Amino acid sequence: MMKRFISGFLAAGLVIGSLSGCGVSTNTGATQGAGGTTESSAATVKATGTEEQITWMFWDNLDATEDLITKGYKQVIDRFNEQYKGKYYCNVVTSNLEDYYTKLNALVAAGNTPDVFICDPGPNLTQYVDVGVAADLTDILKNKESEWYKTFNDGIFERITYDGKIMAVPTNFAAACVFYNTEIFKKAGVEVPKDYNDLIEACKKIKEAGYTPISCSAGTSWCLSMIAGYLCDREGGPDNLIAVNEGKLDWTNKSFIDAGTKLKELSQYFQDSAAGDSNDQATANFYNGEAAMLVQGSWAIAQINGNNPEFESKCGIFQFPGIEGGANPNRMIVKTDNLVMSSSTKHQEASLALLKMFTDDTAQRYTAEVAGKIPVTAVKIDFDKAPKQFAYISDMMKTVTGTLGFYNESLASVEAGDFFDNAMVDIYLGNATPEEAFQKVQDFYTKNVWKK
Repeated sequence: MMKRFISGFLAAGLVIGSLSGCGVSTNTGATQGAGGTTESSAATVKATGTEEQITWMFWDNLDATEDLITKGYKQVIDRFNEQYKGKYYCNVVTSNLEDYYTKLNALVAAGNTPDVFICDPGPNLTQYVDVGVAADLTDILKNKESEWYKTFNDGIFERITYDGKIMAVPTNFAAACVFYNTEIFKKAGVEVPKDYNDLIEACKKIKEAGYTPISCSAGTSWCLSMIAGYLCDREGGPDNLIAVNEGKLDWTNKSFIDAGTKLKELSQYFQDSAAGDSNDQATANFYNGEAAMLVQGSWAIAQINGNNPEFESKCGIFQFPGIEGGANPNRMIVKTDNLVMSSSTKHQEASLALLKMFTDDTAQRYTAEVAGKIPVTAVKIDFDKAPKQFAYISDMMKTVTGTLGFYNESLASVEAGDFFDNAMVDIYLGNATPEEAFQKVQDFYTKNVWKK
């Protein structure tokens, strides 16, 4: 059942934007690597010194987190090192999320590309494909390891396939939605909003009741961009995103300006510290009961329940609402976390063994039943064990008629996505009007994208 519904909604309109070196360090002690990354085993099982060693890079600290997805990844590393003791050993290089790609690129430039590293779909992955850093996994998956390949849900490789070549392996699947505190909603006398106007009215009532309506890390551009992306989609739909990437629609189109105007309007209901709060702080504001809503990917389930298990019973989820007179509102932002194998690794078999363990039944069952994210394989899930929010997301995804990638990950390049994100921050901070901000994006595309 899980395999069928994932295949269905991936096929129902996934928008993919125009997507326009290396040794490995194997130290097992904590050291400072290129770009300020921290390298350590981050594992309970220690190397014996006889193993063939590989390095995996990740965007969170495996030893200092309550995030349940991260804890699950640590379990995979521990299982790998225990199961292959005396044969293989995996060291872990970690970075905070915001600096991850800067530090990964520094390792690549220094000739220290990790054997395996986590990567977002879209332009971030494309840059490693284009320069030959990512290994082509097609033959491995479809021929050498065809039984492994058959375990994956249909359509799950779509956004990580280039010219027919599979360039990464997904580990989990997430959808962006609105988390809400059911107790605050009840106290404020509001219902789940059916459209954008309802959302604004709900925010007003929640604020009058003495609560922060929405918690957002507005200074963290990708967090704000999630809301902006939904507003752009709700105004103009998938055709606008395709057209603007192809140079057939201007960024100064009314639908984008209207989305920017609504972003500014909605942002007045963020917490006062939104500009300075990190993503972790903004999420904590929600699960600590200070804010009524949080617009975030379903990976937040692992963070919310890991830090405050008692909050699960009062945490509801709804789809980001549509806009009256706008586009089809029954679409959701979705994405996978993906593992890339270095094309220059000298440890392909060990790296492959690690990739397989991240997607085996034990890891995928944990993904759903403990962390609340959607598995990428057809593993059987016990919904009674899974977080309540997982069931909410699963039911929601069965009814969507289309999906899209994160807006910044669906644009022409990493730089284009960053430029869009920063323009949205400018709107929020009042540094630019919606017209001025989207004119800047228009100018960037004119100079760097459409001219090609």
